[in-house]
Amino acid sequence: MPEMTVTAFWWLVLAIALVVVLVVAILLIAIWRAAERIDRHAADIWQAGKEIAANTTSIPLLAQTNQVATEILTRLDTIAEAAGGLNERLERAQRG
Repeated sequence: MPEMTVTAFWWLVLAIALVVVLVVAILLIAIWRAAERIDRHAADIWQAGKEIAANTTSIPLLAQTNQVATEILTRLDTIAEAAGGLNERLERAQRG
């Protein structure tokens, strides 16, 4: 193996260090871009979650609406029975 001078050795070490620094820089940039994509997707998920929450806040009110509608239907049945009775009386009164 040929003998290296001190200057040649330092140039070799400097070249190797430069390659290592470039590889590390490329890896750090890749990690940084991945982190940005993750952050962007997390923000999209957060926004979608807020929209879902806003759209589902009225669901508990539907149970109350169903209960009120059932009560109205029950009362309408009573009114319909009473109206039917009145109708029968009117028909009898007209005939008789």
